[in-house]
Amino acid sequence: MAAPFRFELVSPEKLLFSGEVEEVVVPGVEGELTVLKDHAPLMTTLRPGVVTIGEAGGKRTRLFVRGGFADVAPTGLTILAESAMPADQFDAAKLEIELQDANEVLAASKSEDTRRIAAERVDQLKSLRMTQAGAPTPH
Repeated sequence: MAAPFRFELVSPEKLLFSGEVEEVVVPGVEGELTVLKDHAPLMTTLRPGVVTIGEAGGKRTRLFVRGGFADVAPTGLTILAESAMPADQFDAAKLEIELQDANEVLAASKSEDTRRIAAERVDQLKSLRMTQAGAPTPH
């Protein structure tokens, strides 16, 4: 049994999780990382993917995140997500509509900055779709 530590996951809409956990698997831009108690301090950006929370008694909670930041500090782990939702509330049909809209914005982009931002959004949504389908996401 791993020692517990404090974990919070916050999105702009609400606090999705706050409590003591034994481990958290985080989808960092450099790859997944598992945070345990007394992990070395670090800050990383998140890619779209699944945060897996390991609680006492073997309970696992999965949350989808669409980017953000993870901050590991001596007091615990905090994730500030761009957007997040419980895995059981994931709506694949809504994601496909968002992806179609993002592709239309990309096709209509006139400036390099607009094109770059739109391309990043398309890549994020494709990664999220692959994560939802169970396929490994590109890093």
